[in-house]
Amino acid sequence: MNADTAETRDDRAAVFEEHRSVLTGVAYRMLGRVADAEDVVQEAWLRWSAEGREDVRTPRAFLVTITTRLAIDRLRHVQSRREAYVGPWLPEPYGTDFGAGAPDTAERAVLADSVSLAVLVVLESLSPLERAVFVLREAFGFPYGEIAAVLDRTEPAVRQLAGRARRHVEERKPRYEVDPAQQRDLTERFLAAAAGGDLAELLSLLAPGVRLVGDGGGKVRLALRVVEGADKVARFLLGVAKKAVPGTELRLTELNGGPALLTLVDGKPDSAFQLDVADGRIQCIYIMRNPDKLTGISRP
Repeated sequence: MNADTAETRDDRAAVFEEHRSVLTGVAYRMLGRVADAEDVVQEAWLRWSAEGREDVRTPRAFLVTITTRLAIDRLRHVQSRREAYVGPWLPEPYGTDFGAGAPDTAERAVLADSVSLAVLVVLESLSPLERAVFVLREAFGFPYGEIAAVLDRTEPAVRQLAGRARRHVEERKPRYEVDPAQQRDLTERFLAAAAGGDLAELLSLLAPGVRLVGDGGGKVRLALRVVEGADKVARFLLGVAKKAVPGTELRLTELNGGPALLTLVDGKPDSAFQLDVADGRIQCIYIMRNPDKLTGISRP
């Protein structure tokens, strides 16, 4: 009889599912794409499910090592493609609106391990190794010794990478605490003002130096450069609202752990808006319209 019994395969599957949320969190933070993260986790599963894994003493460390190394390889590959990307490149928004019935298991773990879109944007500027160290250390609390084993580096080298990554992120991430209630309130008011064509109200919500960053990937019409300044951003948004397809549905939802605005056409996501808020004003607006990056919203 084959030693790889159904019971053994079921045991492997159970162990993998126990750690899936962590692996998904690592892969998504590393890659900023839901589809890429899912591919990496699937590849990790294929390697884990191969024969001869029963002797692994610490499955979590083994699986995180596989996932991180696969993510580093994929990130190095996709970074070259991003250099030729049309317009600004934004991480793919990840739907975290599980509703009142959200369980306390995998989905909750993924939600807790998510990061804001603003921080994911900053992580894009790190090298693959710096990003891996930052994610494992800052997001998941891995000891330096374990990270060194995952990356096959010395602990002093990992500490140096961690320090460099941390400084880089601190210099570039938003320098303010986000008030979730205020962020949701401004998102709702932003929706009402934009949908109602209220320029004065929209201007009152925007910081003078507000920035609008849109990702259409060259597949839909969207500004190919960052739009800056309250007046330019407000008029751009009202122009977008006027061109909305009849029957467009507007929905408040949650993406990457924060309130967001989703527009749907024929029931399918067309645009996702997320706001950076500070001091009672909107500091930055991220718009995702690349259809390839909107599919993950419906499958958190």
